[in-house]
Amino acid sequence: MTTEIANHEQYETWNGDEGRHWALSQPRHDAMLEPLTAPLLDAAALAPGDRVLDVGCGCGATTRAAAARVAGGEALGVDLSGPMLERATLLADDEGVRNARFLRADAQTYAFPPASHDALVSRLGMHVFADPPAAFGNLAAALRPGARLAFLSWQHPRNSEFARVPALALRGTEPSGEGQAFSLSDPVRVRALLAGAGFAGVAVEAVEVSLWVGDTPLDAVEFMAGTGALRTALASADRPAREHARQVLAEALEPHASPHGVRLGAALWLTTARRAG
Repeated sequence: MTTEIANHEQYETWNGDEGRHWALSQPRHDAMLEPLTAPLLDAAALAPGDRVLDVGCGCGATTRAAAARVAGGEALGVDLSGPMLERATLLADDEGVRNARFLRADAQTYAFPPASHDALVSRLGMHVFADPPAAFGNLAAALRPGARLAFLSWQHPRNSEFARVPALALRGTEPSGEGQAFSLSDPVRVRALLAGAGFAGVAVEAVEVSLWVGDTPLDAVEFMAGTGALRTALASADRPAREHARQVLAEALEPHASPHGVRLGAALWLTTARRAG
């Protein structure tokens, strides 16, 4: 690690159980989030020769996909998570992706070479910053004038079955929208952050997709119980309570099951802009 860490909570999370879970379950997470990749990269209008910065790249699916679109250029994936970047590097090597590389760093504080990239993309990786104005300013400095920005962030969780179904099943209430995962769910705030960081032409577009979460309700429950807030909640419960919660969630997922697996709707914002100057 060659950068100051601005968000120690996220660093601990993604280098602890959560990061290890995502690395070990990489094929499932990539399958779940696959519908987001093409819309994101299309919005960034990547072209051969581009130098792309992928923020919060995780296990590198978007970095490798971006690299395939910029032949003769390079895709640089940046993330805090050591376990996920190890997986990303291994996958790129196995697939022979020679124009993708990975950097373990805090994108909020890392000293990127000025104006060194033609595009910046992020698939659900921009909400983790401890100081969003500072982070967007730092990233803007890494882009050449006119460079393209495209990132996906969650809408309020009440708009997504992906968040609402588990919350209603386990707590009996709509999800509140509190927490860092939804820190970029307000388009007004997003536009202000980007304008303040030196971006122009900001557009925020609604995107709705269907996300695969498992082959069967029970399979989906086991997958969902291993990550995020659900894993944390179950860890603090005794065994009977955990088993009851799994059963209740499986029953809530049953109406979403089909021969093609269990799928939940998800609502996101696709934000695009250009580096001014």
